[in-house]
Order: sequence, then structure tokens, then C-alpha cells
Amino acid sequence: MFGKKSQSEPLDLTSPEAVAKGQKVYDRIISGQCKDVAAELDAAHDTDVFTKPRR
Repeated sequence: MFGKKSQSEPLDLTSPEAVAKGQKVYDRIISGQCKDVAAELDAAHDTDVFTKPRR
């Protein structure tokens, strides 16, 4: 509807599964293998939160 934003379930980055996924991306960053941090985080968490432009 007009004037209403759709609400989605918030992304929980504190769950053990999410932390493990983030740790894998972090390890790739530290080793120099990660070229696009935001894209890899989005892929790991199956979202577009990190690459979507903020308003």
C-alpha cells in the first residue's frame, strides 16, 4: 500500500550459524582472498543488506 513500508524479519547476525558464516568471510578478508566484502557477506547470509544502498 502507499505510505507503508514492507517489513521483513530482521537479520540475526548473532546466531551461531550466522557467526560461523561471518567468520568464514572474515578469514577470507584476512588472507587477502576476499575482493568484495559486502557481496560475500550478502552471499553468506542470503540477503542484500550489505550491498543495498542506504537512504
